[in-house]
Amino acid sequence: MARVLLLLPTKSYRTSDFLAAARSLKLDVTVASEEPSALEKSRPDGLLTLDFRDPAACARRAVEYARRYPVAAVLGVDEQTAVAAAAIAAALDLPANPSSAAVAAWHKPTLRRRLKAAGVPTPNHAVFARGEDAEAISRRLRYPCVLKPTFLSGSRGVIRANTPAEFLAAWSRIARLLEQPDVARIGGKLSREILVEDFAPGREFALEGLLREGALSVLALFDKPDPLDGPFFEETIYVTPSRLGASEQERIREVVADGARALGLVEGPVHAEVRHGESGTWLIELAARSIGGLCARTLRFGTGVSLEELILSNALRLPIPSLERERLAAGVMMIPIPRPGVLREVHGLDRARAVPGLVEATISAHPGQTLVPLPEGSRYLGFLFSRAETPERAEAALREAHAALEFRIEG
Repeated sequence: MARVLLLLPTKSYRTSDFLAAARSLKLDVTVASEEPSALEKSRPDGLLTLDFRDPAACARRAVEYARRYPVAAVLGVDEQTAVAAAAIAAALDLPANPSSAAVAAWHKPTLRRRLKAAGVPTPNHAVFARGEDAEAISRRLRYPCVLKPTFLSGSRGVIRANTPAEFLAAWSRIARLLEQPDVARIGGKLSREILVEDFAPGREFALEGLLREGALSVLALFDKPDPLDGPFFEETIYVTPSRLGASEQERIREVVADGARALGLVEGPVHAEVRHGESGTWLIELAARSIGGLCARTLRFGTGVSLEELILSNALRLPIPSLERERLAAGVMMIPIPRPGVLREVHGLDRARAVPGLVEATISAHPGQTLVPLPEGSRYLGFLFSRAETPERAEAALREAHAALEFRIEG
């Protein structure tokens, strides 16, 4: 059987779904994580420890490993592991994105520069050192603007400022976030940077795509029906198919395809965040990975093939019967954390699960867990999934199910 090397951070939501997809395709799997497992010595073929912060070291270690256990494909599931995966694939001579393209998709200033150079619509931006004089910077900016770390995802640390006073408050908040050990460990020297960019007006959409030899196939375009205008940008509901007209959907596809070419992305999944409205279509993010969290469970293709199966099949050049999404509309709600504290109890799950159109309700937070909402946090309370005849009904089911849930949070 073909072996795939999956780069899965220890705290990833994606582990179980990718492993299930590999089993469905009858693949051998090696899971590489950044933290050593006590089982690694007893399962040298299935577990590997890699420091994702050092792609070159990852590549050297993977080459050593592949001498004993040949690898047919390597995949990362987030921005940092996508960079490591590109380095490993290059060392093993496997189809993959160039390392420079994976880095550009992860590092927001590089992404902005490459998009600008290629004429792809993206917000104007500037990068500042965390230790610079924030008050002096605030006096020469155009408002509204958006501040963000240069390497985090999922809207973590993203804050809109409408005035110099709001800018200073946002700057201080992001600086404290970047000093947190877990964030500094991921970002390294990038944790010294803060990106400031123009706020792009319009509604927000997410495009899920798959690249093969530079050609982009659109797997789904998601509406984000809740306004995402700040001051924070916590994502909640995704619904597909989009209710945009065909010409507007095509414009979004063109911008994302142009963005992929500008970055040099040619292989594997891409997840794009786009603002679209009267002022134009703006490419905000273009990640060399698939949709995060458990949101991929929203998507089914052909006769029930999962997104993870498509991604693995594409990487291994296995036959893909269909890239057509199922007929029913589908939606997901990332359940937001309403306030910080310790989760004590969850009520209303039975009522939520009884809502017509709801197909799954998963609470990923556990009692006793300390909850940190955005913009500092990086997790959700859980996920709700719906399927219905129309996008409107899929969205309504998510809202009704969420209203049935009650979370007792103390502190």
